[in-house]
Amino acid sequence: MKNRKLLAQMAVDLGLDVPFVRGQIKRVKRCWHFSTDGNSVDVMFYGDDDFLNGMNRIFIVLERYGVIILAFSLMDTHVHFILYGEFDECNRFMHDYIQRTSRYIAQHHGDRKKLDGVAISWQEIDTEEYLKTAVCYVVKNAPVGGKAYLTEDYPWSSGPLYFRNKGSWCSPGWIQSLDHAGHLSDLGVREQREVLRTRRTVMDDVLMIGGLVFPGEYVAYKEVERLFRTHKAYHYFLCRSREDDVESRGGSISLLSIPMQEMRQHKNEVCQELFNHRNTNLLNTQQRLFLAKTLRKRYNSSIKQIARLCGLVYDEVKDMIL
Repeated sequence: MKNRKLLAQMAVDLGLDVPFVRGQIKRVKRCWHFSTDGNSVDVMFYGDDDFLNGMNRIFIVLERYGVIILAFSLMDTHVHFILYGEFDECNRFMHDYIQRTSRYIAQHHGDRKKLDGVAISWQEIDTEEYLKTAVCYVVKNAPVGGKAYLTEDYPWSSGPLYFRNKGSWCSPGWIQSLDHAGHLSDLGVREQREVLRTRRTVMDDVLMIGGLVFPGEYVAYKEVERLFRTHKAYHYFLCRSREDDVESRGGSISLLSIPMQEMRQHKNEVCQELFNHRNTNLLNTQQRLFLAKTLRKRYNSSIKQIARLCGLVYDEVKDMIL
């Protein structure tokens, strides 16, 4: 499914065939980090079915644009993509993906226009070192955010694709299952439409694992391996990349001390205790701030997470929730 001509141009723009020179700053072109603001919504993916459909949605939307995905991560409140291509194409891809996700939420959860006001941010990636840092930041988003996964095992990201040894005893089951995976073309037209949730028929030789399109079909993970060159370099950047490295460039950071789903339950319980109901939408600003301060005092979770859960704007309350 990947555009060979675009891949060839990307190899030039990223200098994938240029020898590594220690200490040299290597410039890259047409690379972008797109993300949504996790403070904009309380939830974007409600469960595993939503995540699975969100993964397949990437495959469907990508067909429409001249864009290459280098890395991505779907979190329950926000998404991250490292993209290569012309900015306008990458921007359209991102907005299309969010719009389709919003329609899915309306159809399956009855929450219409859920993502209409979600903030989408982007930053240009201009050096090879920062590209490596950004890729690792994105795939580390889940474990840093409190998800009980290793980077290479979080199922709703590109993390499991890089530098994996297919077929060895320690490989994840989904890699071993590739030898027995089916293809999208094995499905009838109706089944394809049910799996991909589109009327468009895709009869290409696309690998399927259960109801999931194999992410390697739409992520240029081999090119990412060429970017890092060795697994040692990849792990070096995984270990050294910090949230501050991205935040200082204008990225959106979520540093959570307690998993979001657990904190959401705590929020509901405390809201019931303080206000005799569990719906924060019924609270005024003063009540939301009191709820946020109570959560911070009891659970010492990050201010960004608490502000998000209470429907407050982080920049406005970050100095008030202590």
